[in-house]
Amino acid sequence: MPQPTPARPPRPTQPAPFLAVTADTLVAADFRPRTRRRPPGPYRRLLATPGARAFTIGNLIARLPMGMFSVSAVVMIAGTRGSYALAGAVTATGLAATALVAPWTARLVDRYGQARVAVPATLFAALGSVALLLCVRYGAPAWTLFAAYAATATTPNTGGMARARWAHLLKGDADALHTANSFEQATDELCFMLGPVLAAFLCTALFPEAGTLVGVVLLVTGMLLFAARRSTEPPARPRPTAKAPLRAPGIPPLLVVCLAMGGVFGAMEVVTIAFADAQGHRAAAGVVLALQAAGSCAAGLLYGAIKPAGPAEHRLPWCVAAMTALLTLPLLAASLSGSLPLLALTLLVGGMATAPTMVTTMTLVQHRTPEGRLNEGMTLAVTGLLGGIACGSAAGGWTVEHVSPTAAYGVPVTAAALALLLALLPTRRSL
Repeated sequence: MPQPTPARPPRPTQPAPFLAVTADTLVAADFRPRTRRRPPGPYRRLLATPGARAFTIGNLIARLPMGMFSVSAVVMIAGTRGSYALAGAVTATGLAATALVAPWTARLVDRYGQARVAVPATLFAALGSVALLLCVRYGAPAWTLFAAYAATATTPNTGGMARARWAHLLKGDADALHTANSFEQATDELCFMLGPVLAAFLCTALFPEAGTLVGVVLLVTGMLLFAARRSTEPPARPRPTAKAPLRAPGIPPLLVVCLAMGGVFGAMEVVTIAFADAQGHRAAAGVVLALQAAGSCAAGLLYGAIKPAGPAEHRLPWCVAAMTALLTLPLLAASLSGSLPLLALTLLVGGMATAPTMVTTMTLVQHRTPEGRLNEGMTLAVTGLLGGIACGSAAGGWTVEHVSPTAAYGVPVTAAALALLLALLPTRRSL
């Protein structure tokens, strides 16, 4: 006996396109669902790398105090001792000590691993920061401030260690590495955007030593979280066969450029704090400095989302030239108007060339550093920046004290012009 064929379930029907005619116009509307998804952006793809988000969070916490310590020290010392020259000299001494010690710390990191070296080095640096705030708090002699701040020189290069992890995870993918370098530079700028604001707020709203104290807690906590993520850590090389980065072709000219660029950052920080203080708004100095970092952060994220044309050697002089031109805006604003809001606006615009310049510089450092010594190579670049920051901080403090805060804005412009001149020399010699 024939069985009835079971009825097939009705197929889900797709809505047909809607057509209508109005007067002399044909209207068409397609209500069918779209199944094609937008491909993820470069930063989503970057952070989808296994283990990337975990080490990035710890590194961000550890890096935030980098934007707090120097501002906290300047506000703390100048507020209690009444001298910007002393504050600038103390911070310059600490940065100079870091410039000498940091490459040795980075060499140990390359040889024995990030976790084994970075954690004890961080704890020792934290003790130096605590000693500094105790010396300021209890009125110790001025020489103790120099000694205590110099003890913070063992602070590891947290940004360099993060970039080394990206280079290890993204080996062979130049576009992804460019995005990673831009992301890390934007992270640097984010820390220097939030750090000064947080430091200035803590030092003025609570007590002068609060910024340094909170910075120590964040540094130690973040470093412990970062070091715990061992799966993304680059392998240690106890016996590296490559020559030292300082002797690698093309590295010394880059370090000299970094030295001059550091002068821009060091002078700008001290001069802006003094200018805001002269206007009667010392607490607003952190916000003003944060706007400069905000402009750089936005430019860094945009720079990482695009693929720049041409080799990094050719892009660097153009980036430094743009930075030099934009840094004349704060000088003009301070000289012609003396308005703090206008100065803040010009710093926002002036900061937009910083991140592309630093991304290009770090890309060149990675290209020219021998294999297995990347932490050391990038720390040498940071050492050059720190040496320049020390010189710029001291020069800016001296100019503020002996001339005026307005005239002191000529110091970062001069340093940027020197960096441009030096950036052109390697291009001509093809180093």
